[in-house]
Amino acid sequence: MFKHAQLESVKAWIGDPAQNALPLYTRIQRGIRQLILDGTLDVGKPLPASRALAKSLNVSRDTIESAYSQLHAEGFIERRVGSGSFISERVHRLPRRQSVQQTKLSDEVRPLSRRGSTMFQGGGLRDFLAPRPFAPGIPETRNFPLQTWERLERQVLKEYGTKALTHSDPQGLEPLRRAIADYVNLERGAHATPERIVVLTSSQQAMTLCANVLLDPGDSIFIEDPVYQGARKAFDAAGLTCVPVPLDTNGLLVEHLENAAKTSGNSAKAVYLTPSHQFPTGATLALDRRLAIIEWARQYQSWIIEDDYDSEFHYEGKPTACVQGLDPYDRTIYIGTFTKSLFPALRIGYMILPSKLVVPMTVARTLLDGHSAAIPQLTLARFIEGGHFGAHIRIMRAVYAERRDTLAELIHKHLGEFVTSYVPAGGMQMPCLLNKNISEKKLVDSAKKAGVDLLGLSSLHASEPLKAGFLMGFAAHAPHEMEVAIKKLAGIMRALS
Repeated sequence: MFKHAQLESVKAWIGDPAQNALPLYTRIQRGIRQLILDGTLDVGKPLPASRALAKSLNVSRDTIESAYSQLHAEGFIERRVGSGSFISERVHRLPRRQSVQQTKLSDEVRPLSRRGSTMFQGGGLRDFLAPRPFAPGIPETRNFPLQTWERLERQVLKEYGTKALTHSDPQGLEPLRRAIADYVNLERGAHATPERIVVLTSSQQAMTLCANVLLDPGDSIFIEDPVYQGARKAFDAAGLTCVPVPLDTNGLLVEHLENAAKTSGNSAKAVYLTPSHQFPTGATLALDRRLAIIEWARQYQSWIIEDDYDSEFHYEGKPTACVQGLDPYDRTIYIGTFTKSLFPALRIGYMILPSKLVVPMTVARTLLDGHSAAIPQLTLARFIEGGHFGAHIRIMRAVYAERRDTLAELIHKHLGEFVTSYVPAGGMQMPCLLNKNISEKKLVDSAKKAGVDLLGLSSLHASEPLKAGFLMGFAAHAPHEMEVAIKKLAGIMRALS
């Protein structure tokens, strides 16, 4: 007879709701087969008599006979007249069983490539799936004009019908590429045409493509220090050598790029920038430095990867024109996303590319996910063309500016003795540095348990020295919601100080 644990395992297969569509004998057969594959039932071991197992499982004997017959047909068991049923000698050769046994014998097998190990050890990206305070980079979705979006989506389905359900162009659909080009040329001072745009699922995908298509493993890339963790992890996973460049209040210190080239005789193959609102400091890259970086890229035939992730939200004066629009040498790759400006579930980003990179990037993109869904692309194109995108941005810019100011006041009132905050000129998050000797990690962990999400700054730095602190997103929560969370945070800080 089966041991109690083995019997319960088979019962679990019988009662699993996911298996309800299968005949009862098949569920029993698969439960026993799993015990064999896992090595729980070893070669030569007898199975319970069909009558006894039927009684234990409260099923008919015919059901057990059907399960045993299927196991016999598949080669898992042998049936001997007058002796019963036994685990077959052939299961020794089952690949899955061998792998289980090898895993038990040795933990020295290396299952991942060097690249895979780098990706795994990097921990991936920490997505804040629920909009808890103060998760950075999360937009307010409760204000989104959902009825307008639904109306435009119905128009798309009515016009395109089942054509919208097929594969779409891996470069992106022309109506959306045209709408994006018109928008970024007007609002960001870019030089874009529909032919130079590739529509993607995210800015993260864009950075992965840049890292793998433009550079080889071992090549150097300059990165801001501190830097957006998604970019750093994409570059690390591609085997690039990330060279950190320090910042000041006007952004990246360009002389470090020039000095590195003079010292080594060559330069990095690319530089990664967040010039509109540097992540995480919020600094805006000064115009003279933008021009100097463009000249550096021309001189050394390097690439500028410009991540303009939340440039729509600038609260003090007019935003500076994007680097891509200032670059006459065609060395800049511009990355934009609608995840921050509209809603995270949209999953649409894009790149504006030099003409000679469009086809290589599009071909490489087909190896990742093929294409972006047609219906959201066509709906977004109409949303932009109809002026709804611009109207939504204007509304949310005012909302976010108010929330930024409210958060600054709440920090001053409740956390002033613990932190120094730096009110950004734009973006969706506010950096804070710890004044007291409080462990950044303990604070972040304690806040998370209390329902408050902070992004620690230490992990964003590539070099020393650095000061402990955290990033606070202010876009997704109303003032009264932020006040409740700030008071929780104040209590946690007092307990840790």
